[in-house]
Amino acid sequence: MERSLHSQYHQVLIAELKRVRLKKGLTQQALADRLTLPQSYIAKIETGERGLDVIELLDLVDALGERVSDILDVVIQAREN
Repeated sequence: MERSLHSQYHQVLIAELKRVRLKKGLTQQALADRLTLPQSYIAKIETGERGLDVIELLDLVDALGERVSDILDVVIQAREN
């Protein structure tokens, strides 16, 4: 099994999070501000340098104003194809 940070499905998750952020017109800084975290936190997630645990994922998706199930559906669809 491939390490999760480097798996194609992790890349799908990160791409979807970034797609949603951009669709909402948010910069990395604006999203980080919502989380009261530094912009580098978002940058490291989006470049794959940093992973997310479940709680961090929930917080990030909430800050995006989305449902985690909608985000994960994209990953699940990628796994099924």
